[in-house]
Amino acid sequence: MKKLIIITGPTGIGKTDLSIDIAKQYNTVIISADSRQLYKELLIGTAPPSNEQLNEVVHYFISTKSIHDNYNAGMYEMDVIELLSELFKKNDYILLVGGSGMYIDAVCNGIDDLPKIDNELRHNLLKQFETEGIASIRFTLKKIDPKSYFNIDLTNSKRILKALEVTIQTGKPYSSFLKHTKKERNFETIKIALNRNRDDLFQNINKRVDKMVKSGLVEECRELYKYKNLNALNTVGYKELFAHFDGEYNEQTAIELIKRNSRRYARRQITWLNKAKDYNWFEPEEKNEIFEFCEKQIPINQ
Repeated sequence: MKKLIIITGPTGIGKTDLSIDIAKQYNTVIISADSRQLYKELLIGTAPPSNEQLNEVVHYFISTKSIHDNYNAGMYEMDVIELLSELFKKNDYILLVGGSGMYIDAVCNGIDDLPKIDNELRHNLLKQFETEGIASIRFTLKKIDPKSYFNIDLTNSKRILKALEVTIQTGKPYSSFLKHTKKERNFETIKIALNRNRDDLFQNINKRVDKMVKSGLVEECRELYKYKNLNALNTVGYKELFAHFDGEYNEQTAIELIKRNSRRYARRQITWLNKAKDYNWFEPEEKNEIFEFCEKQIPINQ
């Protein structure tokens, strides 16, 4: 059976370099599973592969969408499954690489079919969140769908907003749409997750943010400021600088907040992966061990 090799882990862990090495070893291609590297306007703050890296191995779903497009995990699932059906005609092994756990899960297991949301409803809920804060949308969710309220991550505004959108759009609780039925796939998955000492990871994240700033992150955000209300820009690295432009704090504070929020995001990614329980964990420096593991699963000379 065809095999999908998944390389994931927290932001700043070194997924790109490792995945390129593995892809070259197996003479295959890489599908990105990063929900923000999709957007062609986000060239610095999402740290997509460099042009040199993109020239080494064919990548898909890098800079293929616009921030103005309405795109989500359900659409990604359909697009990737369709692409895999074509790529597997030529390749026995494909790499899926990124840190967006929901996108990876959508490809591996499928995602529950949710209704299309009216743009005006989405805009109104986002405005409520921006003007009244997360406590307001939490209260609304508790009132109209208490089951979701008690099961959802109440620190994750995107999840709360999604639950509200579906419930208000359909008149049915969001929880009623979540069947969690795994879809059948015609490929097997090999799951590799990367992690390292927490202090080292956080130091790498801080250095990565400094590198982004030197590469022009502030200028990129200034160009995108007029689109700050778009969902694609409700993203670490952008929203902090937008708040700076709004006069909430100075530039240095914004940069420190980007570092802090990136570290928090990394912790959430690790928590997500730990819950999955079917990942094989390595440190990025353990390349030999990772290659040995892959060789046991899919011999290079097969």
